[in-house]
Order: sequence, then C-alpha cells, then structure tokens
Amino acid sequence: MTAPDSFPITFDDDANELLAHDPLALLYGMLLDQQVPMTWAFRSPMVIKERLGDRWSPAGIAAMDPEEVVAVFCEKPAVHRYPAAMARRAHGIARVIVDEYEGDTASIWTTAKSGTTLYARVSALPGFAEEKSRIFVALLAKRFDVKPRGWKAAAGAFSDTQPRSAADVDSLPKLREVQAWKKLQKAAKKSKSEFSL
Repeated sequence: MTAPDSFPITFDDDANELLAHDPLALLYGMLLDQQVPMTWAFRSPMVIKERLGDRWSPAGIAAMDPEEVVAVFCEKPAVHRYPAAMARRAHGIARVIVDEYEGDTASIWTTAKSGTTLYARVSALPGFAEEKSRIFVALLAKRFDVKPRGWKAAAGAFSDTQPRSAADVDSLPKLREVQAWKKLQKAAKKSKSEFSL
C-alpha cells in the first residue's frame, strides 16, 4: 500500500492529509459518502476524530456504548444528514475491525490476496452495500495502489477511467469532474455505474 501525501477530496488540507494517512478515517469517509455531498462526507472523519480525542481508534470506538457514538455524530454540527444511523454503522465497523482484524483497519485490504476477497471483506462491513463496496475497492486501487489480483472485476465499472466516484479524485479539478458527472447521472436518473452520454 502506497499512501499519497494527501487525498484531495475535501476543501480542507488537514482533512485530506488525515484520509491519506489514517485508514479508519478513509473507511469512515467512504461509509459517510451517501446522500450528502462527497466533500462533506470525507471531511467528517476529521471532525469525529477531534470530538473523540484519545478514543479515536477501532478499539476505542468499539468499547463505547453505541449511543455514545450516536451523540458524537449528532453533536452540532452533525457529521451527516442521518448521523444516528451512520454512527451505529461506524460503531459496528469498529467492532468488526477489533473482532476480525485485531484492531488493524488497513489489514482489511493489505492482507487481501484477491479482488474477490477484498470485495467480500468490504461488503461485509455495516453500511457497505454493493456499489459502495465496489467504489471502495476502486478507490484503494487508484489512490492507494492496493491492487490484488482481480481488483478490476471486483470494482466493476468503477475500475475504468471515467471520473464517476470518490475513487477518481486525485486533484481539485478531478473533484469538479466527478461532481459534474454525478449531477449529470442524477438528472438522467442513472446510477454512477452507467453512462448517460
């Protein structure tokens, strides 16, 4: 895994650096990238980290009562449009990381020997349905050089060169392209995995 210096998917340099160097922040950013602007979703892990202080780790979060995590997510300003639901998923993810990966978030992907295994691991996490899981597989490959055998098949349409998701953001201009693509798809009532041109 080769971490970039920054993952420029928000307008906040500190948040972008955290995403690049903290696997839990990256995973939570992807979790939150649903029904809110991408820039908001990926900036929120920094806010959560600041609010949690020394409890910011899979073990620290897993040890909390789920409703404590809900309170952190719901504190004004809330970290998502649906903060309570996302908080419970985030707590569930922390529990999985502790129980199945010895508290090491990155090992979810660094120890996956194939794209099939990686997809299966990601899609087993709370809040990661098919599309989100495929996007995250593509994001790991394109931005962090995590490319187990068969990753393109596991990522599906998100493995291509069309700027269509968080996986394709490597600069501010590219972020704008992805935002424009999403807007176009929404207007055409198509999913991010389809073409509307």
